[in-house]
Amino acid sequence: MSVALPLRKIEIERILPHRDPFLLLDEVIELDPGVRVVARKLVTEADCAGHFPGNPIMPGVKMVEALAQAGAVAVLSEPEYAGRLALFAGIDGVRFKRVVRPGELLELACDLEAMRGPIGRGKARATVDGELAVRGTLTFAVEPSQ
Repeated sequence: MSVALPLRKIEIERILPHRDPFLLLDEVIELDPGVRVVARKLVTEADCAGHFPGNPIMPGVKMVEALAQAGAVAVLSEPEYAGRLALFAGIDGVRFKRVVRPGELLELACDLEAMRGPIGRGKARATVDGELAVRGTLTFAVEPSQ
């Protein structure tokens, strides 16, 4: 599948079912369907709302979800999985290495390692200005076609 990059939100919404405020990708800058994806998310005050008042920090769970959404773009860009859902099946070895704050640009990369039927796994990492913020291995299951 040939894809014109970057993908903006409107194109990402054609691949993923997520919508604001839970769509956590602003653009996809690199995409090799079924292999690799690199996306970006400009962290906003809204992304950190309530976490913590006066000291906003993007919650780790949101960073992991953003990585999962990036990985889902790589999987669901494959013609055989188009229009389906990719659901979390596991999260392993996640390590948080740096705080992420509003105004910072989070770069999210996911390299798919294995796909056996509807189950797959990918190594994911998020950085800010090249500095590692979070890394881990994500396992997903693609929902059967309806």
